[in-house]
Amino acid sequence: MYSMTGYGRAAVEREGRQLTLELKSVNHRFLDIAPRIPRSLGFLEDEMRRRIGTRVARGHVDVFATYRNLREDARTVQVDRGLFLAYRRALAQLAGEQGQEGEALADDRSLMKLAKLPDVLVVTEAEEDQEALAALMDQGLDQALDMLCQMRRREGEALKADMLGQLEGLRGLVEAIRARYPQTVAQYQVRLKERMEELLSTPVEEARLLQEVALMADRSAISEELVRLDSHIAQMREAMDSGQPVGRKLDFIVQELNREVNTISSKSQDIPITQAVVAAKAQIEKLREQVQNVE
Repeated sequence: MYSMTGYGRAAVEREGRQLTLELKSVNHRFLDIAPRIPRSLGFLEDEMRRRIGTRVARGHVDVFATYRNLREDARTVQVDRGLFLAYRRALAQLAGEQGQEGEALADDRSLMKLAKLPDVLVVTEAEEDQEALAALMDQGLDQALDMLCQMRRREGEALKADMLGQLEGLRGLVEAIRARYPQTVAQYQVRLKERMEELLSTPVEEARLLQEVALMADRSAISEELVRLDSHIAQMREAMDSGQPVGRKLDFIVQELNREVNTISSKSQDIPITQAVVAAKAQIEKLREQVQNVE
């Protein structure tokens, strides 16, 4: 079983190209991938989303990528010859107009000074080798996803262990309610008989008493709810052992657990059963909180 939270990182280098990838995932109802990548890698975004989707079923995944091309052919420098000549003519004209001060200015007109003027030298990025970038991305993404999924699995196993403990506690409460219910019927029969004899001042007919007790038992019967609780607990255990993304299914089962417990609460007026129901609701709430983290 996997958690939806995790972190993965990879730093790869090949033939002078360096790529660093970071993946961070948190809870989300669906799979939501948010890439933050350089423009030079933009053509790989769709493939990146597809690859992540094959390893991650649910959660919000932030993707951070930094890329550096350290190859000698990564950049080219071009001279804007027309602009260079225009600068030189303008400076020559300015030198001629300034007399002696202009002559000093003319002496300073070296090639490097002209080259430093705005936009004379233009640095451009060379066109990237898309196949090389795709191979680099594949390598980095595999490593980052391995790390992310390992962390999500470790956290998922911790969640599973905790949830199994909560389920065991809930199962114990269900058994306590099941054992207590027949006693509530017997106690109701005794109390009802005493009350009727007190009001009528005569012994109560057994047939009439049994009829009233039967009506009460029918209205407060919780055997079906207890059976469904057993089934839901078994389904949760089975789902957690399936090895598949089960977060949504577990969320639905937890809702059903809560529904059955609420029904028992509304039917029973017995204090011990009510106390067990309150404890069961607390267990289910803990399960609900944990399920929100499951993929």
